[in-house]
Amino acid sequence: MMHIKHLDIAVIGDEELVNALRLAGISKHYMIKGADVPGNVRKALADLLAEPDVGIVVMLEDYAQHVEDLVTQVRKGRGITPVIVEVPSKFGTNCPDIREHYKALIRESIGFEVEI
Repeated sequence: MMHIKHLDIAVIGDEELVNALRLAGISKHYMIKGADVPGNVRKALADLLAEPDVGIVVMLEDYAQHVEDLVTQVRKGRGITPVIVEVPSKFGTNCPDIREHYKALIRESIGFEVEI
């Protein structure tokens, strides 16, 4: 019988995103505040990447631009976890076609296409 490891979901975001996902039951969270947003996002993601029990990191799309090098390193790495999911902010998305963006992310993460 194969042992199944339960992994956590973590969030890096602003107050609204973090509070919404905390209500949904996510206990690992980093609320980004203050003037040094790029530094705080980089530290939060580095902390989460060091934790072996984190399987999914939900991050605001606006914050991902500050850590593109780390995100690319994780996505191109040999491991399958953590999966980093960028979600739009309350002001909208930077992607012209959000459906294609998520289809490409899924295809890249799991290796095959899923119809949305």
